Amino acid sequence: MISRRQLRIKALSVLYAYNRKEWNDLESAEQELMLSIRRSYDLYHFILLLLVELADIAHERVILSRQKKMPSPEDLNPNVRFSENRVIAQIRNNQQLKNYCMANNSLWNKKSKINNFSSLSKYLSTLGLSWSSYPEVPKIIFNELTEWDVYKEYMSSDEDSYKADMKFVKDMVTLFLPASDELDSALEELSIYWNDDLPFISVMIKNSLGRFKESDTCESLALPALFTNDDDEKYVRVLLRKAILKNEIYSEIIDRNTTNWEVERIALMDRLVMLLAVTEIVEFPEVPVKVTLNEYIEISKNYCTAKSSTFVNGILDKIVREMRQNGTFTKTGRGLVGEPGLSD
Repeated sequence: MISRRQLRIKALSVLYAYNRKEWNDLESAEQELMLSIRRSYDLYHFILLLLVELADIAHERVILSRQKKMPSPEDLNPNVRFSENRVIAQIRNNQQLKNYCMANNSLWNKKSKINNFSSLSKYLSTLGLSWSSYPEVPKIIFNELTEWDVYKEYMSSDEDSYKADMKFVKDMVTLFLPASDELDSALEELSIYWNDDLPFISVMIKNSLGRFKESDTCESLALPALFTNDDDEKYVRVLLRKAILKNEIYSEIIDRNTTNWEVERIALMDRLVMLLAVTEIVEFPEVPVKVTLNEYIEISKNYCTAKSSTFVNGILDKIVREMRQNGTFTKTGRGLVGEPGLSD
């Protein structure tokens, strides 16, 4: 479920902290990486809960309108389209979501200790996920939502269908929530691991919604696993591990191709982006070079300086030419796509 782009960013973040001496051993860095990824999975469920919370607030306001001493015709016949959104109802009743977000205190006892990722994961499962401790945040976001033009169009539309409900929820997830300053501030305070995660999580939720059917029940509607397959988990673990263990080897390749630059003045994040790119090119024969270059150049646009992407692009291009001449890496299977002399 977690995209390769997001896994690369998580590895970059941990590698940056490792180089800033926040940890001095590979095991601690790897545990931090897996915790960061697990927290992204928590956020996926937390945003699903937020959709339910917003619909519940709308439902509460419908009830309050009907209870007014002198209700207007609109109060007596309120618009319940959002509060009774069919897609959000499916999310609300999803048993898998309920199970994931439920605190499981029986997993932890007085003798339990956090000494590895497995025990840390077990401890996190005892905490649960809920907006109940932050009731004001969903209320503020709901007020913002009611002022959103797309919401107003949805509420006033003549089309009342599952398809219309689905379109609106997808728009909420991909357009409204990522643009909410209130949500952004709340997530930043709730977890340091959620910085910059929301855009990725929004896409994941949209993709999940694409698999929903109107006929789905709470039992038949399955949410995606943390990793789509074992390859993704292995990929991100190996990427970080090899970047740390072979830092000197791959850094020497980078330094050799930055002869016109003062090496010590190259920004640390620029170096780490290139280090991960070189690591991926060499250590993952099934990943095409073009894919690796495109991914890390895009990452440099968001996580490095304004001119970094041009710099990183130029240096990586030189490095790839040199590595091809020296036979430093070998590509197989899908990784051969784009290699000189081979058809796509």
